[in-house]
Amino acid sequence: MIIDTIEVQTINSFSTSESLKEVYGLIWIFVPILTLIIGITIGVLVIVWLEREISAAIQQRIGPEYAGPFGILQALADGTKLLFKEDLLPSRGDAHLFSIGPSIVVISILLSYLVIPFGYRLVLAVLSIGVSLWIAISSIAPIGLLMSGYRSNNKYFFSDGLRAVAQSISYEIPLTLCVLSISLRVIR
Repeated sequence: MIIDTIEVQTINSFSTSESLKEVYGLIWIFVPILTLIIGITIGVLVIVWLEREISAAIQQRIGPEYAGPFGILQALADGTKLLFKEDLLPSRGDAHLFSIGPSIVVISILLSYLVIPFGYRLVLAVLSIGVSLWIAISSIAPIGLLMSGYRSNNKYFFSDGLRAVAQSISYEIPLTLCVLSISLRVIR
């Protein structure tokens, strides 16, 4: 029986070692990303739980205890409740801009993850411009807050929107100065 080279190449192309190397390569691309997402999620759940427990201890009341063991899943229960709540829109306001405002806030926060290097060769933005890009993208969030407050056509909601923007900017300025001072020190 004669085997020509085309059949040998076909057999070798389906070799398990080559396909496993490709599969392992794809898996190792997503491992750092999933590790970061899971770490952030668990960190947020623990921080929310600690905040509720400490607040309950200070106020001498019972903290979260019904959602999961020791109330650990209370943040997930609150998030689920928030997703299923009725979407109320102001009757005299602009419903489209009122709805776009929170979307701008969430999208700008998610886009700020572009500058995080997830692996050695998996960087979505060049790191030399990464800090500037992160500052610029995270500065878009107050615009969404102001849009939601303004388009509700209510002076109280508008003043709350202004308060939220002022609070956001008051956190951004020191954070930006700290990050820029570190990046200037690294550049030198």
